[in-house]
Amino acid sequence: MNDEMLIVNLLSSIVHHLIIYIDLGTKFMNYFLTYTVYVLILSVLMGISTWKLFKKLGYRPHFAFIPFYNYFIILKETKHPKWWAVLSYLPIVGPIMMSVFHLYLMKKFGKTLFKDQLLTVVLPFIYMATVNYSKDAEIEDDNEIYLTQEEKEAKKKDSFMGSITFAVVFATIIHTFVTQPFGIPTGSMERTLLVGDFLFVNKWSYGYRLPMRPLAIPFLQGTIYDFQKDGNPKNDGKSYVEAVKLPYERIFQFSKPQKNDIVVFNYPRDSVHVSLDRADPYVKRCVAVAGDTFEMRDGRMFVNGKPETVLGDQEVQHRYIVTTGSQLDIPGLYNIYGFLPVQEIQNGNGFIYAFQGLTDKVASEIKQLPQVVEMKEDIQPKGESAIAYYNNETKSKIDTTNSIFPINKAWNQDQYGPLKIPKKGDVVTINQETLPEYQWIIKNYEHNTLENKNGKIFINGKETNQYTIQQDYYMMVGDNRDASLDARFFGFVPEENIVGKPMFTWMSLQGAFSDKSSSYQAPFKIRFDRMFKATNTGEANKTSYWWIAAMILILFFGWEYFVKLFSKKKDSDEI
Repeated sequence: MNDEMLIVNLLSSIVHHLIIYIDLGTKFMNYFLTYTVYVLILSVLMGISTWKLFKKLGYRPHFAFIPFYNYFIILKETKHPKWWAVLSYLPIVGPIMMSVFHLYLMKKFGKTLFKDQLLTVVLPFIYMATVNYSKDAEIEDDNEIYLTQEEKEAKKKDSFMGSITFAVVFATIIHTFVTQPFGIPTGSMERTLLVGDFLFVNKWSYGYRLPMRPLAIPFLQGTIYDFQKDGNPKNDGKSYVEAVKLPYERIFQFSKPQKNDIVVFNYPRDSVHVSLDRADPYVKRCVAVAGDTFEMRDGRMFVNGKPETVLGDQEVQHRYIVTTGSQLDIPGLYNIYGFLPVQEIQNGNGFIYAFQGLTDKVASEIKQLPQVVEMKEDIQPKGESAIAYYNNETKSKIDTTNSIFPINKAWNQDQYGPLKIPKKGDVVTINQETLPEYQWIIKNYEHNTLENKNGKIFINGKETNQYTIQQDYYMMVGDNRDASLDARFFGFVPEENIVGKPMFTWMSLQGAFSDKSSSYQAPFKIRFDRMFKATNTGEANKTSYWWIAAMILILFFGWEYFVKLFSKKKDSDEI
Protein backbone atom coordinates (compact mmCIF):
# COMPACT_ATOMS: atom_id res chain seq x y z
CA MET A 1 0.00 0.00 0.00
CA ASN A 2 2.86 2.34 0.88
CA ASP A 3 4.54 1.58 -2.45
CA GLU A 4 1.31 2.34 -4.31
CA MET A 5 0.90 5.66 -2.47
CA LEU A 6 4.53 6.51 -3.24
CA ILE A 7 3.99 5.84 -6.95
CA VAL A 8 0.74 7.86 -6.95
CA ASN A 9 2.47 10.79 -5.21
CA LEU A 10 5.41 10.59 -7.61
CA LEU A 11 3.14 10.57 -10.67
CA SER A 12 1.11 13.43 -9.20
CA SER A 13 4.30 15.45 -8.66
CA ILE A 14 5.47 14.74 -12.22
CA VAL A 15 2.12 15.80 -13.69
CA HIS A 16 2.10 18.94 -11.52
CA HIS A 17 5.57 19.97 -12.68
CA LEU A 18 4.71 19.15 -16.31
CA ILE A 19 1.69 21.45 -16.10
CA ILE A 20 3.89 24.22 -14.67
CA TYR A 21 6.51 23.79 -17.41
CA ILE A 22 3.86 23.64 -20.15
CA ASP A 23 2.27 26.80 -18.73
CA LEU A 24 5.66 28.58 -18.62
CA GLY A 25 6.48 27.36 -22.13
CA THR A 26 3.13 28.60 -23.46
CA LYS A 27 3.63 32.03 -21.86
CA PHE A 28 7.16 32.31 -23.24
CA MET A 29 6.04 31.28 -26.74
CA ASN A 30 3.27 33.89 -26.56
CA TYR A 31 5.83 36.56 -25.66
CA PHE A 32 8.32 35.35 -28.28
CA LEU A 33 5.72 35.25 -31.07
CA THR A 34 4.44 38.75 -30.24
CA TYR A 35 8.02 40.04 -30.17
CA THR A 36 8.75 38.32 -33.50
CA VAL A 37 5.74 40.00 -35.13
CA TYR A 38 7.09 43.42 -34.11
CA VAL A 39 10.56 42.55 -35.42
CA LEU A 40 9.14 41.40 -38.76
CA ILE A 41 7.01 44.54 -39.13
CA LEU A 42 10.05 46.76 -38.50
CA SER A 43 12.17 44.66 -40.89
CA VAL A 44 9.59 44.97 -43.67
CA LEU A 45 9.43 48.75 -43.15
CA MET A 46 13.23 48.89 -43.20
CA GLY A 47 13.39 46.83 -46.39
CA ILE A 48 10.73 48.83 -48.25
CA SER A 49 12.40 52.12 -47.38
CA THR A 50 16.07 51.19 -48.07
CA TRP A 51 16.33 48.30 -50.58
CA LYS A 52 17.62 50.54 -53.41
CA LEU A 53 20.23 52.05 -51.09
CA PHE A 54 21.47 48.56 -50.22
CA LYS A 55 21.70 47.81 -53.94
CA LYS A 56 23.82 50.94 -54.49
CA LEU A 57 26.07 49.79 -51.63
CA GLY A 58 26.73 46.63 -53.65
CA TYR A 59 24.43 44.22 -51.80
CA ARG A 60 21.40 42.25 -52.85
CA PRO A 61 18.23 44.32 -52.24
CA HIS A 62 16.53 41.64 -50.16
CA PHE A 63 19.29 41.96 -47.53
CA ALA A 64 17.54 45.15 -46.42
CA PHE A 65 14.63 43.01 -45.19
CA ILE A 66 16.66 40.60 -43.03
CA PRO A 67 16.50 41.45 -39.28
CA PHE A 68 19.87 42.26 -37.65
CA TYR A 69 21.78 41.54 -40.87
CA ASN A 70 20.47 44.72 -42.50
CA TYR A 71 21.98 46.82 -39.70
CA PHE A 72 25.13 44.67 -39.72
CA ILE A 73 25.70 45.77 -43.34
CA ILE A 74 25.14 49.44 -42.48
CA LEU A 75 27.68 49.25 -39.65
CA LYS A 76 30.16 47.46 -41.89
CA GLU A 77 29.85 50.08 -44.62
CA THR A 78 30.04 53.03 -42.22
CA LYS A 79 33.05 51.52 -40.36
CA HIS A 80 31.44 51.12 -36.97
CA PRO A 81 31.60 48.09 -34.65
CA LYS A 82 29.52 45.44 -36.38
CA TRP A 83 28.45 43.74 -33.15
CA TRP A 84 26.26 46.77 -32.41
CA ALA A 85 23.75 45.16 -34.79
CA VAL A 86 22.64 42.80 -31.99
CA LEU A 87 21.23 45.86 -30.16
CA SER A 88 18.99 46.93 -33.02
CA TYR A 89 15.80 45.11 -32.01
CA LEU A 90 16.12 44.97 -28.21
CA PRO A 91 13.19 46.46 -26.25
CA ILE A 92 13.69 50.16 -25.33
CA VAL A 93 17.36 50.08 -26.47
CA GLY A 94 16.47 49.06 -30.05
CA PRO A 95 14.68 52.26 -31.12
CA ILE A 96 17.68 54.36 -30.00
CA MET A 97 20.16 52.19 -31.87
CA MET A 98 17.94 52.05 -34.96
CA SER A 99 17.87 55.85 -35.06
CA VAL A 100 21.68 55.93 -34.82
CA PHE A 101 22.06 53.34 -37.61
CA HIS A 102 19.58 55.21 -39.83
CA LEU A 103 21.63 58.39 -39.35
CA TYR A 104 24.78 56.48 -40.35
CA LEU A 105 23.06 55.24 -43.52
CA MET A 106 21.72 58.66 -44.48
CA LYS A 107 25.14 60.21 -43.91
CA LYS A 108 26.60 57.59 -46.27
CA PHE A 109 24.36 59.10 -48.95
CA GLY A 110 25.23 62.72 -48.13
CA LYS A 111 22.25 63.59 -45.94
CA THR A 112 24.13 65.46 -43.23
CA LEU A 113 22.15 68.68 -42.76
CA PHE A 114 20.23 69.19 -39.50
CA LYS A 115 16.87 68.88 -41.28
CA ASP A 116 17.98 65.53 -42.75
CA GLN A 117 18.99 64.24 -39.33
CA LEU A 118 15.77 65.49 -37.71
CA LEU A 119 13.57 63.83 -40.35
CA THR A 120 15.59 60.61 -40.09
CA VAL A 121 14.94 60.42 -36.36
CA VAL A 122 11.31 61.64 -36.31
CA LEU A 123 10.03 60.01 -39.55
CA PRO A 124 12.65 57.33 -40.22
CA PHE A 125 11.00 54.98 -42.68
CA ILE A 126 9.15 57.77 -44.52
CA TYR A 127 12.22 59.98 -44.95
CA MET A 128 14.53 57.08 -45.83
CA ALA A 129 11.97 55.98 -48.44
CA THR A 130 12.08 59.42 -50.11
CA VAL A 131 15.87 59.11 -50.33
CA ASN A 132 15.61 55.46 -51.40
CA TYR A 133 13.30 56.18 -54.34
CA SER A 134 14.94 59.44 -55.44
CA LYS A 135 17.17 59.38 -58.52
CA ASP A 136 19.99 61.54 -57.14
CA ALA A 137 20.88 59.46 -54.07
CA GLU A 138 24.55 58.59 -54.49
CA ILE A 139 27.20 57.25 -52.12
CA GLU A 140 29.59 59.92 -50.85
CA ASP A 141 33.30 59.19 -50.56
CA ASP A 142 34.33 59.38 -46.91
CA ASN A 143 38.04 58.75 -47.46
CA GLU A 144 39.86 61.04 -45.03
CA ILE A 145 42.48 61.94 -47.70
CA TYR A 146 39.87 63.98 -49.57
CA LEU A 147 38.24 65.58 -46.52
CA THR A 148 38.61 69.28 -45.81
CA GLN A 149 39.69 70.50 -42.36
CA GLU A 150 36.09 71.54 -41.66
CA GLU A 151 34.83 68.07 -42.60
CA LYS A 152 37.48 66.46 -40.38
CA GLU A 153 36.33 68.62 -37.44
CA ALA A 154 32.71 67.63 -38.13
CA LYS A 155 33.77 63.97 -38.15
CA LYS A 156 35.40 64.40 -34.73
CA LYS A 157 32.19 65.93 -33.39
CA ASP A 158 30.21 63.02 -34.84
CA SER A 159 32.60 60.62 -33.14
CA PHE A 160 32.12 62.42 -29.83
CA MET A 161 28.32 62.38 -30.17
CA GLY A 162 28.53 58.72 -31.08
CA SER A 163 30.44 58.05 -27.85
CA ILE A 164 27.81 59.93 -25.85
CA THR A 165 25.01 58.02 -27.60
CA PHE A 166 26.66 54.68 -26.92
CA ALA A 167 27.17 55.64 -23.25
CA VAL A 168 23.43 56.38 -23.03
CA VAL A 169 22.63 53.08 -24.75
CA PHE A 170 24.95 51.15 -22.44
CA ALA A 171 23.34 52.77 -19.37
CA THR A 172 19.90 51.96 -20.82
CA ILE A 173 20.87 48.30 -21.25
CA ILE A 174 21.99 48.12 -17.61
CA HIS A 175 18.84 49.97 -16.46
CA THR A 176 16.48 47.79 -18.52
CA PHE A 177 18.06 44.35 -18.25
CA VAL A 178 20.20 44.26 -15.10
CA THR A 179 19.60 46.77 -12.31
CA GLN A 180 17.49 49.86 -11.79
CA PRO A 181 18.15 52.85 -9.49
CA PHE A 182 15.36 53.66 -7.06
CA GLY A 183 14.89 56.52 -4.55
CA ILE A 184 13.09 56.44 -1.19
CA PRO A 185 10.78 59.49 -1.06
CA THR A 186 8.71 58.59 2.03
CA GLY A 187 9.28 57.30 5.55
CA SER A 188 7.30 54.07 5.26
CA MET A 189 10.45 51.93 5.60
CA GLU A 190 12.23 53.99 8.26
CA ARG A 191 14.48 53.08 10.07
CA THR A 192 15.57 50.33 7.69
CA LEU A 193 15.53 52.53 4.59
CA LEU A 194 15.67 56.28 5.18
CA VAL A 195 14.03 59.07 3.20
CA GLY A 196 16.67 60.10 0.66
CA ASP A 197 18.28 56.66 0.30
CA PHE A 198 18.97 55.76 -3.34
CA LEU A 199 19.17 52.03 -4.08
CA PHE A 200 20.18 49.71 -6.87
CA VAL A 201 17.57 46.99 -7.43
CA ASN A 202 18.52 43.57 -8.76
CA LYS A 203 15.97 42.72 -11.47
CA TRP A 204 17.01 39.05 -11.53
CA SER A 205 16.35 38.28 -7.85
CA TYR A 206 12.99 36.60 -8.53
CA GLY A 207 13.44 35.91 -12.24
CA TYR A 208 13.74 38.59 -14.91
CA ARG A 209 10.44 40.16 -15.98
CA LEU A 210 10.70 40.85 -19.70
CA PRO A 211 9.81 44.41 -20.83
CA MET A 212 6.15 44.85 -21.78
CA ARG A 213 6.35 48.28 -23.44
CA PRO A 214 9.37 48.00 -25.76
CA LEU A 215 8.97 51.46 -27.30
CA ALA A 216 9.80 53.88 -24.47
CA ILE A 217 12.04 56.78 -23.45
CA PRO A 218 15.03 55.44 -21.49
CA PHE A 219 15.29 56.01 -17.73
CA LEU A 220 11.72 57.31 -17.35
CA GLN A 221 9.25 55.14 -15.44
CA GLY A 222 5.75 56.19 -16.48
CA THR A 223 5.33 59.85 -17.35
CA ILE A 224 7.42 62.57 -18.97
CA TYR A 225 5.76 65.73 -17.78
CA ASP A 226 2.35 67.09 -16.80
CA PHE A 227 1.38 68.57 -20.16
CA GLN A 228 -2.27 69.03 -19.26
CA LYS A 229 -1.91 71.08 -16.06
CA ASP A 230 -5.41 69.97 -15.08
CA GLY A 231 -4.49 67.95 -12.01
CA ASN A 232 -5.52 64.68 -13.65
CA PRO A 233 -2.47 62.34 -13.84
CA LYS A 234 -4.21 60.27 -16.53
CA ASN A 235 -3.61 63.15 -18.93
CA ASP A 236 0.12 63.39 -18.23
CA GLY A 237 2.49 62.68 -21.11
CA LYS A 238 3.43 59.00 -21.12
CA SER A 239 7.07 57.95 -21.46
CA TYR A 240 6.11 54.90 -23.53
CA VAL A 241 3.88 53.94 -26.45
CA GLU A 242 0.84 52.17 -25.00
CA ALA A 243 -0.21 50.60 -28.34
CA VAL A 244 3.07 48.68 -28.75
CA LYS A 245 2.90 46.02 -26.06
CA LEU A 246 4.17 42.57 -25.18
CA PRO A 247 2.54 40.06 -22.78
CA TYR A 248 3.81 39.43 -19.24
CA GLU A 249 6.58 36.85 -19.02
CA ARG A 250 9.26 36.10 -16.42
CA ILE A 251 12.33 33.98 -17.15
CA PHE A 252 14.91 32.21 -14.95
CA GLN A 253 12.65 32.34 -11.90
CA PHE A 254 14.65 30.21 -9.47
CA SER A 255 13.21 31.84 -6.34
CA LYS A 256 10.21 33.79 -5.14
CA PRO A 257 9.86 36.51 -2.47
CA GLN A 258 10.27 35.09 1.01
CA LYS A 259 9.03 36.39 4.35
CA ASN A 260 11.16 39.32 5.58
CA ASP A 261 12.56 40.12 2.11
CA ILE A 262 12.60 43.80 1.21
CA VAL A 263 10.97 43.88 -2.22
CA VAL A 264 10.50 46.47 -4.97
CA PHE A 265 7.23 46.10 -6.88
CA ASN A 266 4.92 48.12 -9.11
CA TYR A 267 1.94 49.65 -7.32
CA PRO A 268 -0.89 47.20 -8.08
CA ARG A 269 -3.77 49.70 -8.16
CA ASP A 270 -2.26 52.27 -10.52
CA SER A 271 -5.18 53.65 -12.53
CA VAL A 272 -2.94 55.86 -14.69
CA HIS A 273 -0.67 53.24 -16.28
CA VAL A 274 -2.35 50.19 -17.79
CA SER A 275 1.00 48.46 -18.26
CA LEU A 276 1.95 47.05 -14.86
CA ASP A 277 5.70 47.46 -15.48
CA ARG A 278 5.10 51.22 -15.88
CA ALA A 279 3.17 51.64 -12.63
CA ASP A 280 4.82 53.54 -9.77
CA PRO A 281 7.57 51.50 -8.02
CA TYR A 282 7.08 50.85 -4.28
CA VAL A 283 9.44 49.29 -1.74
CA LYS A 284 8.12 47.41 1.31
CA ARG A 285 8.89 44.32 3.35
CA CYS A 286 7.25 41.06 2.33
CA VAL A 287 5.62 40.06 5.63
CA ALA A 288 3.44 37.20 4.34
CA VAL A 289 3.60 35.00 1.25
CA ALA A 290 0.94 33.07 -0.65
CA GLY A 291 -0.94 30.74 1.69
CA ASP A 292 -0.06 32.66 4.88
CA THR A 293 -2.55 34.37 7.17
CA PHE A 294 -1.80 38.00 8.09
CA GLU A 295 -3.12 39.83 11.16
CA MET A 296 -2.56 43.03 13.18
CA ARG A 297 -3.53 43.08 16.87
CA ASP A 298 -3.21 46.41 18.68
CA GLY A 299 -0.55 47.52 16.18
CA ARG A 300 1.47 44.30 16.52
CA MET A 301 1.87 41.97 13.55
CA PHE A 302 1.10 38.24 13.51
CA VAL A 303 1.63 35.78 10.64
CA ASN A 304 -0.03 32.37 10.88
CA GLY A 305 -0.90 33.24 14.47
CA LYS A 306 2.72 33.83 15.49
CA PRO A 307 4.31 37.20 16.42
CA GLU A 308 6.61 38.67 13.79
CA THR A 309 10.31 37.92 13.75
CA VAL A 310 12.27 41.15 14.19
CA LEU A 311 15.52 41.07 12.21
CA GLY A 312 18.74 42.84 13.08
CA ASP A 313 18.12 45.69 10.62
CA GLN A 314 14.57 46.30 11.90
CA GLU A 315 13.37 48.27 14.88
CA VAL A 316 9.79 47.97 16.12
CA GLN A 317 8.22 51.42 15.91
CA HIS A 318 4.93 52.94 17.02
CA ARG A 319 2.93 56.16 16.90
CA TYR A 320 2.61 58.32 20.03
CA ILE A 321 0.60 61.37 21.09
CA VAL A 322 2.61 63.68 23.36
CA THR A 323 1.15 66.56 25.39
CA THR A 324 3.65 69.19 26.60
CA GLY A 325 3.55 72.31 28.74
CA SER A 326 5.85 74.21 26.37
CA GLN A 327 7.22 73.86 22.86
CA LEU A 328 9.73 71.09 22.14
CA ASP A 329 13.03 71.67 20.35
CA ILE A 330 12.20 69.59 17.27
CA PRO A 331 15.40 70.48 15.30
CA GLY A 332 17.44 69.49 18.37
CA LEU A 333 15.57 66.17 18.68
CA TYR A 334 16.07 65.54 14.96
CA ASN A 335 19.82 66.02 15.33
CA ILE A 336 19.85 63.46 18.15
CA TYR A 337 17.49 60.82 16.74
CA GLY A 338 17.55 61.42 13.00
CA PHE A 339 14.19 60.38 11.57
CA LEU A 340 11.42 62.04 13.60
CA PRO A 341 8.19 62.79 11.67
CA VAL A 342 5.99 64.97 13.81
CA GLN A 343 2.85 67.07 13.66
CA GLU A 344 2.68 70.03 16.05
CA ILE A 345 -0.57 71.63 17.30
CA GLN A 346 -0.69 74.46 19.84
CA ASN A 347 -3.22 73.80 22.60
CA GLY A 348 -3.67 76.87 24.79
CA ASN A 349 -0.36 77.39 26.59
CA GLY A 350 0.82 73.91 25.74
CA PHE A 351 1.37 71.81 22.62
CA ILE A 352 0.22 68.44 21.28
CA TYR A 353 2.65 66.41 19.16
CA ALA A 354 1.90 63.37 17.01
CA PHE A 355 5.12 61.36 16.67
CA GLN A 356 5.45 58.50 14.16
CA GLY A 357 8.06 55.78 14.05
CA LEU A 358 9.31 55.93 17.63
CA THR A 359 11.22 52.92 18.89
CA ASP A 360 10.68 51.84 22.51
CA LYS A 361 14.06 53.37 23.44
CA VAL A 362 13.40 56.75 21.77
CA ALA A 363 9.85 56.88 23.17
CA SER A 364 11.21 56.27 26.69
CA GLU A 365 13.75 59.07 26.31
CA ILE A 366 11.23 61.58 24.95
CA LYS A 367 8.88 60.75 27.80
CA GLN A 368 11.60 61.88 30.24
CA LEU A 369 11.83 65.38 28.72
CA PRO A 370 10.84 68.06 31.28
CA GLN A 371 8.23 69.63 28.96
CA VAL A 372 6.27 66.36 28.56
CA VAL A 373 3.02 66.23 30.54
CA GLU A 374 1.54 63.05 29.04
CA MET A 375 2.60 60.48 26.46
CA LYS A 376 0.58 57.54 25.18
CA GLU A 377 0.75 55.14 22.25
CA ASP A 378 -1.84 55.97 19.60
CA ILE A 379 -3.66 52.72 18.70
CA GLN A 380 -6.89 52.67 16.76
CA PRO A 381 -9.58 50.69 18.57
CA LYS A 382 -11.26 47.51 17.31
CA GLY A 383 -14.32 47.92 15.13
CA GLU A 384 -13.23 51.35 13.84
CA SER A 385 -13.11 50.98 10.08
CA ALA A 386 -10.52 53.10 8.24
CA ILE A 387 -12.68 54.22 5.31
CA ALA A 388 -11.68 57.45 3.51
CA TYR A 389 -13.95 59.59 1.33
CA TYR A 390 -13.22 62.13 -1.38
CA ASN A 391 -15.64 64.49 0.38
CA ASN A 392 -15.84 63.92 4.14
CA GLU A 393 -19.00 66.02 4.41
CA THR A 394 -21.18 64.21 1.87
CA LYS A 395 -19.35 60.84 2.11
CA SER A 396 -20.73 60.09 -1.34
CA LYS A 397 -17.68 58.41 -2.88
CA ILE A 398 -15.11 56.14 -1.21
CA ASP A 399 -11.42 56.92 -1.73
CA THR A 400 -10.22 53.33 -2.17
CA THR A 401 -6.56 54.39 -2.29
CA ASN A 402 -6.61 55.57 1.32
CA SER A 403 -9.27 53.16 2.62
CA ILE A 404 -8.57 49.90 4.39
CA PHE A 405 -8.66 46.72 2.29
CA PRO A 406 -11.18 45.22 1.82
CA ILE A 407 -13.58 48.12 2.29
CA ASN A 408 -16.42 45.99 3.70
CA LYS A 409 -14.42 44.96 6.80
CA ALA A 410 -14.49 46.83 10.12
CA TRP A 411 -10.67 46.84 10.17
CA ASN A 412 -7.99 49.50 10.47
CA GLN A 413 -4.19 49.54 10.27
CA ASP A 414 -3.80 48.55 13.95
CA GLN A 415 -6.66 46.02 14.12
CA TYR A 416 -6.50 44.04 10.87
CA GLY A 417 -7.47 40.57 9.73
CA PRO A 418 -7.04 37.70 9.92
CA LEU A 419 -6.64 37.73 6.14
CA LYS A 420 -5.42 34.74 4.09
CA ILE A 421 -3.05 35.54 1.22
CA PRO A 422 -4.23 33.88 -2.05
CA LYS A 423 -2.07 31.18 -3.57
CA LYS A 424 -1.99 29.90 -7.14
CA GLY A 425 -4.48 27.05 -7.48
CA ASP A 426 -6.63 28.11 -4.51
CA VAL A 427 -10.35 27.77 -5.19
CA VAL A 428 -12.08 30.64 -3.38
CA THR A 429 -15.76 31.24 -2.72
CA ILE A 430 -17.20 34.29 -4.49
CA ASN A 431 -20.25 35.98 -3.01
CA GLN A 432 -21.36 39.46 -1.94
CA GLU A 433 -19.29 39.21 1.26
CA THR A 434 -16.03 38.03 -0.36
CA LEU A 435 -16.26 39.99 -3.63
CA PRO A 436 -14.48 43.15 -2.30
CA GLU A 437 -11.57 40.92 -1.31
CA TYR A 438 -11.20 39.21 -4.70
CA GLN A 439 -12.62 41.59 -7.30
CA TRP A 440 -9.26 43.26 -8.04
CA ILE A 441 -7.68 39.83 -8.51
CA ILE A 442 -10.38 38.56 -10.84
CA LYS A 443 -10.81 41.69 -12.96
CA ASN A 444 -7.59 43.71 -12.86
CA TYR A 445 -4.78 41.30 -12.01
CA GLU A 446 -5.99 38.18 -13.84
CA HIS A 447 -7.87 39.98 -16.63
CA ASN A 448 -11.33 38.46 -16.53
CA THR A 449 -14.67 40.18 -17.05
CA LEU A 450 -16.62 40.56 -13.81
CA GLU A 451 -20.25 41.58 -13.35
CA ASN A 452 -22.34 41.85 -10.20
CA LYS A 453 -26.00 41.97 -11.26
CA ASN A 454 -29.09 41.46 -9.11
CA GLY A 455 -27.11 39.69 -6.40
CA LYS A 456 -25.53 37.30 -8.92
CA ILE A 457 -21.85 37.25 -9.91
CA PHE A 458 -20.74 36.60 -13.49
CA ILE A 459 -17.12 35.87 -14.46
CA ASN A 460 -16.42 35.88 -18.19
CA GLY A 461 -20.18 35.89 -18.79
CA LYS A 462 -20.92 32.80 -16.65
CA GLU A 463 -22.69 32.86 -13.29
CA THR A 464 -20.47 31.35 -10.60
CA ASN A 465 -19.76 31.23 -6.87
CA GLN A 466 -16.14 30.02 -7.18
CA TYR A 467 -12.89 31.22 -8.69
CA THR A 468 -9.46 29.56 -9.11
CA ILE A 469 -6.51 31.84 -8.32
CA GLN A 470 -4.06 31.99 -11.26
CA GLN A 471 -0.90 33.35 -9.59
CA ASP A 472 0.70 33.83 -6.17
CA TYR A 473 0.10 36.96 -4.11
CA TYR A 474 2.04 38.68 -1.33
CA MET A 475 1.47 41.01 1.62
CA MET A 476 3.85 43.97 1.46
CA VAL A 477 3.97 46.19 4.57
CA GLY A 478 6.29 49.05 5.58
CA ASP A 479 8.58 48.72 8.61
CA ASN A 480 7.31 52.08 9.90
CA ARG A 481 3.76 50.71 9.98
CA ASP A 482 2.01 53.76 11.41
CA ALA A 483 3.21 55.86 8.47
CA SER A 484 2.94 53.36 5.65
CA LEU A 485 0.41 53.22 2.83
CA ASP A 486 0.84 49.52 2.16
CA ALA A 487 -1.01 46.26 1.49
CA ARG A 488 -3.41 46.98 4.33
CA PHE A 489 -4.79 49.68 2.02
CA PHE A 490 -4.08 48.57 -1.57
CA GLY A 491 -4.45 44.84 -0.92
CA PHE A 492 -2.55 41.85 -2.27
CA VAL A 493 0.49 42.34 -4.52
CA PRO A 494 0.44 40.02 -7.58
CA GLU A 495 3.56 38.08 -8.51
CA GLU A 496 3.45 39.83 -11.90
CA ASN A 497 4.16 43.17 -10.20
CA ILE A 498 7.39 42.06 -8.52
CA VAL A 499 10.43 43.97 -9.85
CA GLY A 500 13.28 42.68 -7.69
CA LYS A 501 15.27 42.99 -4.50
CA PRO A 502 17.34 46.04 -3.43
CA MET A 503 21.07 45.29 -3.38
CA PHE A 504 22.74 48.29 -1.79
CA THR A 505 22.38 52.03 -1.10
CA TRP A 506 24.64 53.92 -3.51
CA MET A 507 23.73 57.40 -2.23
CA SER A 508 21.93 58.76 0.86
CA LEU A 509 20.83 62.40 1.03
CA GLN A 510 19.04 63.75 4.08
CA GLY A 511 16.58 66.46 3.01
CA ALA A 512 16.42 65.24 -0.61
CA PHE A 513 12.63 64.86 -0.42
CA SER A 514 10.12 66.99 1.44
CA ASP A 515 8.45 64.96 4.21
CA LYS A 516 4.68 65.59 4.03
CA SER A 517 4.16 63.62 7.24
CA SER A 518 6.19 66.13 9.24
CA SER A 519 5.89 69.82 10.03
CA TYR A 520 9.70 69.96 10.23
CA GLN A 521 11.97 69.77 7.18
CA ALA A 522 15.30 68.04 7.80
CA PRO A 523 18.46 69.96 6.86
CA PHE A 524 20.31 68.78 3.75
CA LYS A 525 23.37 66.59 4.20
CA ILE A 526 25.07 63.54 2.67
CA ARG A 527 24.90 60.45 4.88
CA PHE A 528 28.26 58.90 3.99
CA ASP A 529 27.84 56.15 6.60
CA ARG A 530 24.95 54.64 4.59
CA MET A 531 26.54 54.74 1.14
CA PHE A 532 27.41 51.44 -0.57
CA LYS A 533 25.87 49.40 2.24
CA ALA A 534 23.76 46.29 1.62
CA THR A 535 20.02 46.77 2.09
CA ASN A 536 18.54 43.29 2.14
CA THR A 537 20.62 41.13 4.45
CA GLY A 538 18.57 41.38 7.66
CA GLU A 539 21.79 42.11 9.52
CA ALA A 540 22.18 45.04 11.92
CA ASN A 541 25.71 45.77 10.61
CA LYS A 542 25.36 45.92 6.85
CA THR A 543 28.05 44.69 4.45
CA SER A 544 29.97 47.55 2.82
CA TYR A 545 30.43 47.66 -0.97
CA TRP A 546 32.86 50.59 -1.11
CA TRP A 547 35.38 48.29 -2.77
CA ILE A 548 33.02 47.80 -5.74
CA ALA A 549 32.68 51.58 -6.19
CA ALA A 550 36.48 51.96 -6.03
CA MET A 551 36.96 49.13 -8.55
CA ILE A 552 34.47 50.69 -10.99
CA LEU A 553 36.25 54.06 -10.79
CA ILE A 554 39.68 52.45 -11.28
CA LEU A 555 38.45 50.44 -14.28
CA PHE A 556 36.71 53.47 -15.81
CA PHE A 557 39.66 55.87 -15.55
CA GLY A 558 42.16 53.11 -16.29
CA TRP A 559 40.32 52.18 -19.48
CA GLU A 560 40.08 55.85 -20.51
CA TYR A 561 43.85 56.25 -19.96
CA PHE A 562 44.55 53.07 -21.98
CA VAL A 563 42.36 54.24 -24.89
CA LYS A 564 44.08 57.65 -25.01
CA LEU A 565 47.52 56.03 -24.86
CA PHE A 566 46.62 53.60 -27.66
CA SER A 567 45.19 56.46 -29.76
CA LYS A 568 48.40 58.54 -29.37
CA LYS A 569 50.55 55.53 -30.30
CA LYS A 570 48.42 54.88 -33.39
CA ASP A 571 48.69 58.54 -34.50
CA SER A 572 52.49 58.52 -34.04
CA ASP A 573 52.81 55.28 -36.05
CA GLU A 574 50.76 56.78 -38.91
CA ILE A 575 53.03 59.86 -38.99
